[in-house]
Amino acid sequence: MLGRRVRRRVYSRLYAEVLGVTFALIVLTMILTQILQPTCVKVPLEGRDKNSVIAELVDLLDKNGSIQDRQTVLDAVFTRERTRSTGIGSGIAIPHGKCSAVRELVMALGVAGDPIDFDSVDKKPVSLVILLVSPADQTGPHIQALARISRLMLDEDFKKALEGAPSAKAAYELMSERENR
Repeated sequence: MLGRRVRRRVYSRLYAEVLGVTFALIVLTMILTQILQPTCVKVPLEGRDKNSVIAELVDLLDKNGSIQDRQTVLDAVFTRERTRSTGIGSGIAIPHGKCSAVRELVMALGVAGDPIDFDSVDKKPVSLVILLVSPADQTGPHIQALARISRLMLDEDFKKALEGAPSAKAAYELMSERENR
């Protein structure tokens, strides 16, 4: 018979493994093109700095009717950005925020013609900017989308193809093709 401490450790490890597998399955089943609308993709981005690019992507969401209040979304994303840069390295930034100005998780994608300084962790400029905004009370889908984006961007060939997309339509089609594999 195992002692209480040993049982707790065994159960804790088992629980962690089950959670890991469950999370991996959720990430694999999330399809970003169910969140990303073709009208929320911009190639090339016009902004030349982090703040203007974030505002440009928020404006895409606003124009698409995906958000209820532009300023609330900007405040949420910029507040998150001030805590730590969302430039995750390797030319990718995933600015995100949670607020009451959205009913569900929304997404916008921008490809910069010229790389943008985003205060990235690796100190390199970014070419791909993926904006996520979710309701304050919906943490699960928000984290799942962040994880799915991160996993997709590990595919270097896909990332390079997306960076080289000649138009918003081409970028969306690349994302859709990759998601439906």
